[in-house]
Amino acid sequence: MIYLDYASATPVSEKAIKAMWPYFNEDFFNPSAPYLAAKHVREDYEAAKAELAHIIGAKGDDLVITAGATEANNLAFSALDVIKTEHKNSQALVLETEHASVLELGKKYQAGLIKVDHTGLIDLVDLKRKLTGNTAFVSVALANNEIGTIQPLAEIAEIIRKERETRLITGNPIPLIFHSDASQALSLIPISVARLGVDLMTLNSAKVYGPKGVGALYQGHQVRLQPISAGGGQEKGLRSGTENVPGLIGFAAAAIEAKAHQNGARKRYESMAKILKAELEKSPVAPAFLGNKKHQLANFCPVSFPGIDAERIIYLLEEEEIYLSTGAACAASKGVKSHVLKAIGLNDAEIAGSLRISLGLQNTAEDMAVAGQRIVAAISKELARY
Repeated sequence: MIYLDYASATPVSEKAIKAMWPYFNEDFFNPSAPYLAAKHVREDYEAAKAELAHIIGAKGDDLVITAGATEANNLAFSALDVIKTEHKNSQALVLETEHASVLELGKKYQAGLIKVDHTGLIDLVDLKRKLTGNTAFVSVALANNEIGTIQPLAEIAEIIRKERETRLITGNPIPLIFHSDASQALSLIPISVARLGVDLMTLNSAKVYGPKGVGALYQGHQVRLQPISAGGGQEKGLRSGTENVPGLIGFAAAAIEAKAHQNGARKRYESMAKILKAELEKSPVAPAFLGNKKHQLANFCPVSFPGIDAERIIYLLEEEEIYLSTGAACAASKGVKSHVLKAIGLNDAEIAGSLRISLGLQNTAEDMAVAGQRIVAAISKELARY
């Protein structure tokens, strides 16, 4: 098997599995229970939260543990609900290439869409144009989940800072909160919430070789959120329910491991991507590599073969146990055209011929050569069928 869809899901690392295991059978206690064994589990839970927070330059108390990135994004947008209780006309802005969970939340709040260029990079001029005195919430992912484009969050944060200063001078009381979904980026690039200037940040275990169904939301001290579930008051009262102890332990272990090997992994991905691209260049249909070459996650190799039916290519490759996708799993499974590829200006033929190839730790240079050759062979087979 050659798996090339790591942007969709990653296997759980051996270290994460080993770290989690005791909390399934030996230290299975509810961390809210009053006896000593349970208190030890509570200590381990809080220690893991602190370790995870440290990776992004935060403290354990700054994190709210959730059941994944989608839930974390929903919790993040509750900040807008809080603001709307005092300022009814408050509005939101989201990048037009955001993950489906953020876009759907944007629709709920009738958010404006910030444009991107043909590489998926934010149009800062458009952001400034659409940032009004009523804007209370801005959401821009650190790295795109389909083409891997990395956004200049620090520059966006500076624009937001200047807008806050203007409001202070003019007496505009509406706060302005900056949220970023960093799900795809956590294992691949260094992250500091202070340096990036974000108020809220979404993290996802499933993209960093940790267990699925676990996420986290970084909450800046000045941000107020609303609870998304009622119950026992866990996670500062914002996310009630018995804590997923093994999930968080595994998340923290995987994230620590990923950070320790970040530089080496990035170099490996860059080297492997060169091999893959060299093979894809031999295709009878010229490949168009997507995303921003200077600002792109190293393990992303999104590509379009205009005029080819990428879904048929995927089926042909699956027969040879080579797995990749046409875009985000939630969109591809519904047969929906990628909103990301539309936003960067691709036409229907280019979108139909697009593949999202994302590399991971289990891949080798030999995998890249084989996969590239078989993708080209599948394209040649399709051309012959036409």
